[in-house]
Amino acid sequence: MTDTLKPRDGKDVEDAVRFALANDKPLELVGCGSKRAIGRPSQTDLTLDLSGLSGITLYEPEELVLSARAGTPLSEIEALVEKHGQELAFEPMDYGPLLGGKAGAGSIGGALAANLSGPRRIKAGAARDHFLGASVVTGRGETVKTGGRVVKNVTGYDLCKLLAGSWGTLAAMTDITLKTLPRAETESTLIVSGLEDAQAAAAMAAAMGSPCDVSGAGHLPDHVAARFDGLPGPGAATCLRVEGFAPSVAHRKQSLAAVLKPFGPVAVLDEKNSRALWRSVRDAKAFTFSDVLARPLWRVSTAPSRGHEIAAMISPAAQMFYDWAGGLVWIAMPSPQEPDAAAIRRAVASVGGHATLIRAPAAVRAAVDVFPPQDAGLAALSKRVKESFDPKGLFNPGRMWAGV
Repeated sequence: MTDTLKPRDGKDVEDAVRFALANDKPLELVGCGSKRAIGRPSQTDLTLDLSGLSGITLYEPEELVLSARAGTPLSEIEALVEKHGQELAFEPMDYGPLLGGKAGAGSIGGALAANLSGPRRIKAGAARDHFLGASVVTGRGETVKTGGRVVKNVTGYDLCKLLAGSWGTLAAMTDITLKTLPRAETESTLIVSGLEDAQAAAAMAAAMGSPCDVSGAGHLPDHVAARFDGLPGPGAATCLRVEGFAPSVAHRKQSLAAVLKPFGPVAVLDEKNSRALWRSVRDAKAFTFSDVLARPLWRVSTAPSRGHEIAAMISPAAQMFYDWAGGLVWIAMPSPQEPDAAAIRRAVASVGGHATLIRAPAAVRAAVDVFPPQDAGLAALSKRVKESFDPKGLFNPGRMWAGV
């Protein structure tokens, strides 16, 4: 069993890192722990629990800026900004239920470290696009501040972009600043039923190429569609969301229905059912049920027009659905103990993109590449970046790639 250090502030984090350096003890960085099972198994002697660094330190709704300590629950931040008619536009998913944990347990630091993004990524971008600044403790035990409290910020190097998606391997974030945006007054979703995957890809491409400002585009094949909320009935559903002021949404719904009409009859979801649907798409709800919770789960990112091609190369016993207009494919493999990494990697290599093993037993995650393998040049660059922040390999060693 590893020992746990639970700092109360940035100075405690510095002290903990310096202690680990002095005693040559690698650290596992943990926020609220909702994504702890993603990545290769921990290879550390100490756990640095950052959940004690909690609380919103600044919120200026009129400036669209919020600052909080890194361990602040994401649910607390979302509740606050919603009261002011705002939202985190990158629509961060909740990994808790997908990994067998509680819903609403993630932290804002974890959301940024994992560079989370939901269905709205096709319009608003990922977490890194809303990450304005941070205070971090490096692997040298030094506190570094990057970015600021304004949207327009020039610092020479955009360290926020490096930290987002680094999975705690570069530095321990203590405080963060991010951008908020106004919440849409209303939303609605148009549904085309019964399409095959290739037909759905064409329908989503037509919608995305229209001037209708689609903010969510997904396809739920018939074998998983019943497990999503808000849908009008069983069977495959190709879903397109529009958001904004009510008159604009009404006009764009009409225009989008005309674009989709050649693909089949179009149904419309009201605001309540639309929000329920996209929350369940965001959180990959189809793969949180007990009968599939043990299945290895892959998250594949590719060109939107090619997602269905990758899916067609995978075992027909696999379950899958599409987000990001077909550019994100969630794939649950049929065997609880066999992720079939070779088949996934071959399919992705043939089409282009990358695949991450999101869920699998620890023994499996230790034996296969969890994150996309890197070629020699990229691996060398990743190693140099790691060494510049964390020269002794103190933080989450091996979580993303062996030896890094």
